[in-house]
Amino acid sequence: MLLAGDIGATKTVLGLFDCWGDRLVSLSEAIFASAEYASLEAVVADFLQRQNGGKPEVACFGVPGPVSGGRCEITNLPWVLSERELAVATGVSEVRLLNDVQAMALGMAYRLGEGDWVDLNAQAARQQPGNIAVIAAGTGLGEAILYWDGERYHAVPTEGGHSDFAPNGPLEEGLLAFLRDRFGGHVSYERILSGSGLANLYDYLRHAGVAPESEALHAALARAPDRAPIIAEWALKRRDALCCAVLDSFAAIYGAEAGNLALKSLALGGVIVGGGIAPKILPVLQSGKFMAGLTAKGRLSSLLGGLRVRVAVHPQPALLGAAHAASAML
Repeated sequence: MLLAGDIGATKTVLGLFDCWGDRLVSLSEAIFASAEYASLEAVVADFLQRQNGGKPEVACFGVPGPVSGGRCEITNLPWVLSERELAVATGVSEVRLLNDVQAMALGMAYRLGEGDWVDLNAQAARQQPGNIAVIAAGTGLGEAILYWDGERYHAVPTEGGHSDFAPNGPLEEGLLAFLRDRFGGHVSYERILSGSGLANLYDYLRHAGVAPESEALHAALARAPDRAPIIAEWALKRRDALCCAVLDSFAAIYGAEAGNLALKSLALGGVIVGGGIAPKILPVLQSGKFMAGLTAKGRLSSLLGGLRVRVAVHPQPALLGAAHAASAML
């Protein structure tokens, strides 16, 4: 038996699995509000107390932040995680921490089925083995690489979402200047390609006069604790020109950064788009703006134009990836 977790600033998902060779059988799963707990140890203790006997031998958690020396300071949550301290506190013999998108990439490589994907590139050449670029916008922007060694995939974590935003064209150059003023200098892709990034993009396009803000939308945004879902909803329902412009720009910039990652990893095996935002805005990603941004790479445009590009629509690839990594520890 093994314990797996997908740890986030908003929610923590834990699952208990039986492992039969390469087969994982889910026994129990629960979602916890992360902010209601003082530590991950407390969440795990709560979860295990709910189980009817049985104790996991090993545990693996996907965590939002860089893991170094078996430790991680969680992004946007006051938790400091330690593999050793978690093992002692929970009584599990061995604990492993993975970057959350690294865990997600493992789940995508080994645990998702054919029905868990939506293809974005109708012009893709025949699938070939090779590295795969994984990009995932949600609360933040995560990036990872599935490295192909000739026989199997290895998930390599990165913090590429914090790399410098590179604008394409005058409108995006204005966005960079606007966000530099807002954040005091450095502007990463995560400032745009995330839930809060949608709100930043909205503020800029309103400021730039791309379209007027309606009174009804202004009132709806003023009432909302999180503006991003309102912006996305009004765009998808074609209720507001400004919101539509936000998602169009978001898709183009998302595609551009996916293309950057594909070039840096020479992702001949394709590009995978994960995270919580992509499945919610699929019609916009399928409109062609994402692929246009991805392939606009000058002399290497034709190379990128032949890659398989897919959106993962499974709700828990990171949990499955953490469970996959834990199974290798048994």
